[in-house]
Amino acid sequence: MSSDTADAEDLQNADLESTPELEQLYADFAAHHLAPLWTQASEVLTFHPRSDAVPFVWRWDDLYPLAARSGELVPVGRGGERRAIALANPGLGGAPYATPTIWAAIQYLGPRETAPEHRHAQNAFRFVVEGEGVWTVVNGDPVAMRRGDFLLTPGWNFHGHHNDTDAPMAWIDGLDVPLSDHIDIGFFEYGTERVTDEASPDISRSERLWAYPGLRPLSGLDERVSSPIAAYRWEYTDRAVAEQLKLEDEGHPATVEQGHAAIRYVNPTTGGDVMPTLRAEFHRLREGTKTQVRHEVGSSVWQVFDGTGVFVIDGVRHAMRRGDLAVVPSWVPWSIEAESPFDLFRFNDGPVIERLGFARTHIVDPEK
Repeated sequence: MSSDTADAEDLQNADLESTPELEQLYADFAAHHLAPLWTQASEVLTFHPRSDAVPFVWRWDDLYPLAARSGELVPVGRGGERRAIALANPGLGGAPYATPTIWAAIQYLGPRETAPEHRHAQNAFRFVVEGEGVWTVVNGDPVAMRRGDFLLTPGWNFHGHHNDTDAPMAWIDGLDVPLSDHIDIGFFEYGTERVTDEASPDISRSERLWAYPGLRPLSGLDERVSSPIAAYRWEYTDRAVAEQLKLEDEGHPATVEQGHAAIRYVNPTTGGDVMPTLRAEFHRLREGTKTQVRHEVGSSVWQVFDGTGVFVIDGVRHAMRRGDLAVVPSWVPWSIEAESPFDLFRFNDGPVIERLGFARTHIVDPEK
């Protein structure tokens, strides 16, 4: 018997002798919609986080063809709203959630298609692993989507998408839908039948105001709960992680681990996370780099942007390549091994975990 099992049985008073009086007590509890702690302590007083979600990997080579088939068969329009296919974690009983707090999906827009605008209370973002030609229009501001870009649609902002090309495009959506479902804050509203502005400028209005490193307009000095930057462009992300590795080569301690550069996308009005419920990061590992084994409170989804490597999640090795997605549930140990230069996008529920005071990380000592 494992120590965890023994501890759980201790919590549940496993040796409590059954008597007619005790059974009647339990029946009376049930009749009055009551539940005694001592019969279920192992479910509510766990010695470490035990997520119902399980580690899982979705392959881009499976996801994209399925999304393309849906593009042939399922129109975009009112009712379904988006041709988005959610990652359904096998441990969550069929719910369309990647983790108990994160919704993730591949969204597919066909040639010359328009996804009508709507808005919802949930916060959302998009990350583009390949392709271009779609503009997402947020409150009337058209924002170009290109490979490597990270794009925001904070809660209760009208948004739609239009494809200006003769080729389809797919990307990854991330939302806090499961969290909003658990705490009952969801609102939804239709917008116009078509995207408000189907222009396709090279640069959005929000970027013209906000996307200058270290600078912010004096017209926007108030703090905003979500970042006002609609798109974090790949050229800046690429340069930021490349310079960290160059500084490491020059003898300056610029990386989080040797050979491992990483950045966090931030809200320029607060210096904090881009949205109150979702955190986003980008990681670059040199070929041959192996990260430390970590346990973290809170769940994460990773997508490979480029290169090949191995995710070791709860002791199981998963070979990963461009577009593949992996989910790491709360407190499940994980590490990464880069077989080539390895670029990774990560998003998680870190802002919620930290704000509530539940954040905890344990790095495994390889000598123990």
